[in-house]
Amino acid sequence: MCGIVGLLDPRSRRTGEDVESVVRSMAAVMTERGPDGWGTWSDERSGVAFGHRRLAILDLSPAGHQPMSSASGRYALTYNGEIYNHLELARELQALGVSLRGHSDTEVLLEAIDHWGVERTLDRIDGMFAFALWDRHRRTLVLARDRLGEKPLYYGRLGSGDVVFASSLDALVAHPEFDRPIDQDSLALYFRHKYVPAPRSIYSDIHKLTPGCTLSIDTDGSFGAPTPYWSYFDVVATSECFAGDEREAVDELDALLHRSIARRLVADVPVGAFLSGGIDSSTVVAIAQEESSRPVRTFTIGSTHSDFDESSAARAIADHLGTDHTEHIVTGADALGVIAQLGGMSDEPFGDSSLIPTYLVSRLARSQVTVALSGDAGDELFGGYNRYTSVPGLWKLIRPVPLSVRRAGAQVLGRVRPSVWDRAVAFLPDDRRPQQMGLKVTKILDVARATSPEDAFLNLVSHWGDPTTLVRGSSEPFTLHTDASTFPRTRGIVEHMMAVDAVTYLPDDILTKVDRATMAVSLEGRIPMLDRQIVEFAARLPMSMKIRPGASKWALRQVLERYVPSRLVDRPKSGFGLPIDEWLRGPLRDWADGLLASDAVRDRLDRSMVESAWRAHQSGRRNNAYELWDVLMFASWSEARSSASG
Repeated sequence: MCGIVGLLDPRSRRTGEDVESVVRSMAAVMTERGPDGWGTWSDERSGVAFGHRRLAILDLSPAGHQPMSSASGRYALTYNGEIYNHLELARELQALGVSLRGHSDTEVLLEAIDHWGVERTLDRIDGMFAFALWDRHRRTLVLARDRLGEKPLYYGRLGSGDVVFASSLDALVAHPEFDRPIDQDSLALYFRHKYVPAPRSIYSDIHKLTPGCTLSIDTDGSFGAPTPYWSYFDVVATSECFAGDEREAVDELDALLHRSIARRLVADVPVGAFLSGGIDSSTVVAIAQEESSRPVRTFTIGSTHSDFDESSAARAIADHLGTDHTEHIVTGADALGVIAQLGGMSDEPFGDSSLIPTYLVSRLARSQVTVALSGDAGDELFGGYNRYTSVPGLWKLIRPVPLSVRRAGAQVLGRVRPSVWDRAVAFLPDDRRPQQMGLKVTKILDVARATSPEDAFLNLVSHWGDPTTLVRGSSEPFTLHTDASTFPRTRGIVEHMMAVDAVTYLPDDILTKVDRATMAVSLEGRIPMLDRQIVEFAARLPMSMKIRPGASKWALRQVLERYVPSRLVDRPKSGFGLPIDEWLRGPLRDWADGLLASDAVRDRLDRSMVESAWRAHQSGRRNNAYELWDVLMFASWSEARSSASG
């Protein structure tokens, strides 16, 4: 796990030394991504320079140092990530007569490209990665990103003509001639989704490389559209349905998980795992414990707020499995202390408040290990989100009702205070009482306003329903949520939601959150569920093996029950949440007041809309915590960059 950076100077305005100097200044802002060393490389004749910050995981010797040149001298590589099947590939290369100097996955990747070419190598590797490759023969720069988008990679052309790329937007901004303003249209998308969806970034003409794609850049600085080498939508559309019975499906998933987790336990540094007590992380930990020769070190954070605490469940599972378990109960003061860091932690606005607990558990794990496995992606691949079960039923119920009647009813019910709905279910037992009932009702009313199941899905995943009225001078670009011509070919709305989530919400929110939180403490996060064979196997499973009445992620549950008694996992999921709505009316009120009056809010947003949402939240008429948190994180992000530039 590292940070990469580079530039192409197509006008040859600088010497090789000067180009490397610029790259060093850009790499300097990524210290947390690579605290164990750094390096630069340049090809003065072509005006190309690479930089690298290293978090040493495999081959801690100088043989793993980057940027790295191939033995033939044809290629130079700067690379971030892990190739989990590098040992198998190394054996294949050695059998073909390729001599390896060390045992790093970087060298295996580089020599594989030299031997098989970029396209064939990408098809053969299992891993998370973002890399830049310079081909001296063809005088071409190639950028590549992993299939599902675990590792970030930004790129663009500056007004000076320089083409730049990096693992971090902040590294691009550190270029002395960076001149790209905030993009108001991207900002509108941020306020809808709480993240800026790929391929856009918060800056005009700076892009995220789309997952599963490569991009070729010529020495004159020209580049076209990214080229897919793998597509999840294609996998979903073309996969043949699994033909075996239920037992065979669970057996195969179990075997694939064992293979994936065993590969992700390989490291020359200590490895542990996050354990929340949920289905996904418990499955990963249970199999890791079987694959490890010593007790796996597991890490859990709990909450003093009982509605958001699962630490006791995680502890029970750790005790059953016999892991080396570490737990930390997070106080409100702990969480509030992190909030001031959030603006600087994310290199573009990011409104998912679960970044806070993810950072806290990452910091806890980093005190003992350098690598941590997580259970992310199980929800998208195996059907874990509530919307996958709620939207079809709700849509079937409301579709016969005229849209005008539905919208009028939603408007009336929307006037009921969230606290009234919360009190209405307060008499139910703890294990049956819905949490944040008022917020759930709001989401149901959003579905009632929809014109189609796809529109209902968009409403459910939207924060600000009409962000162009909030963001001054903006228009909302089409996305995979709104452009019907890009919709995946699926058999129904559930499959549609799962596929779109896997290529939008998963990389741009979940994986971004994990990357930013872990990298902030120099911890490598690994996600076994994103093994290519698991992803493609999940796409083949019929929906009956994913979602059943009262049992989401059915296949995963069946695997877990082979290792953990069902009584330890069959319970309502609460997750580690934060009472942001309460905090904004209490300990965060003064902090929020200050940010809502900031220049960023005044200059770019409709201040009256923000103030109206703030007043409604303070009065208790509405729970606007999500919408306000988006505004606060944008203001905090802007403030952190203003302070840095000042």
